[in-house]
Amino acid sequence: MKIDVFNHVFPTEFFEKVDGLMPDAAVKRWKSMDTIHNMDARLRMLDEFDDYQQIISMSQPPIDSIAGPNDSPALTRVANDGMARICREHPDRMPWFIASLPMNNTEAAIAEVDRVIDEHGAVGFQLFTNVNNKALDHPEFRDIFGKIAQRGKTIWLHPTRPATHPDYLTEDRSFFEIFWGFGWAYETSAAMARIVCSGMFDEIPNLRIIAHHWGAYTPHAEGRFTPSWESRNAEMGDGKSFRDTLKKPMIDYFKDFYGDTAMFGAQAASQAGLDFFGADHSFFATDCPYDEEGGARLIRSTIDVIANLRCSEEDRIMMFESNTKKMIGV
Repeated sequence: MKIDVFNHVFPTEFFEKVDGLMPDAAVKRWKSMDTIHNMDARLRMLDEFDDYQQIISMSQPPIDSIAGPNDSPALTRVANDGMARICREHPDRMPWFIASLPMNNTEAAIAEVDRVIDEHGAVGFQLFTNVNNKALDHPEFRDIFGKIAQRGKTIWLHPTRPATHPDYLTEDRSFFEIFWGFGWAYETSAAMARIVCSGMFDEIPNLRIIAHHWGAYTPHAEGRFTPSWESRNAEMGDGKSFRDTLKKPMIDYFKDFYGDTAMFGAQAASQAGLDFFGADHSFFATDCPYDEEGGARLIRSTIDVIANLRCSEEDRIMMFESNTKKMIGV
């Protein structure tokens, strides 16, 4: 069995609730992608793949970027209830989901953690790399991370950065889709670094985080972590260095993250991800359905990449299935 841990949907009831909250062009774009909201089309696309299941999650944008703190909790409940409905209706292909949270309303987010686990059996939570441009290590989010860990669930970390985020400070927006092509990978890497350097792994017992796209730039920066980055911060940082407060070397915390295989078919980058995180910290994922075949090309190419990685068959089984079953308690 191959269990795809990171791919996306939009429940139809969610579209009804965001009418007037999202730009019409954005809604039109999502609705034009049949396999993201039409589950009959999704299932037809999946017919190509035997012994394959998906853990579904909401697509972009983050709910807290659509609605303010008074409205985001209700919109989040609609999204989560919709995903739970999809899982009930299609248990053979999409038996599990990771839930969304209204991160701009801490009290409601904590309550939603309990609700979706207790009512719907959510297997984890998708958090984005910032909350309306605010870093995840900000104190107001700490109790949300703590609640998820306390309930024994995993966080799926997904990048977000809009086209309005400029690549250079003299400009007012990103050009050439750089905000996505390079910016999203930077977002993931920066969020991971803030979580590490702020001491969240030391502070929150049993904190588990899957960083999308095999940890983005993290494997490629391995040589900078210990001792170079720690020493640089101690010498040049303002105030107390994170090296003085963390309980173990910086690189060890980065290896505490988990990564997924959603690398768009890139063989060399995938090998780097596997070499850094190891098979026991790597999960099969495809980022379905974002391709011209409604997701089929991403699924097919990712399976081919894993088949050609320098690793053992036991490693492949861990990535495809056994790691996930252990993580979600199947």
